Amino acid sequence: MTQKIVIELPLHCAKCKKKILAICTTADGVTTVTLEREGRDRVVIKGENIDPAKITECLREKVTKNAELVSVAMED
Repeated sequence: MTQKIVIELPLHCAKCKKKILAICTTADGVTTVTLEREGRDRVVIKGENIDPAKITECLREKVTKNAELVSVAMED
């Protein structure tokens, strides 16, 4: 079963995007990371056995305090 995690956070500049991608792609179990900018800035992470709280906490510490975990869903 694959997890789909959505985290909402402001994407200010290219440097922030690079940091976000680096943090998300190095987390254990992550297979894909997608940045969405439709209306609200969001990061969609897919993979198996991912700890969403740990990723959100790391983004808050290293990129922005405004990172918010929106949803965690299981997909087939």
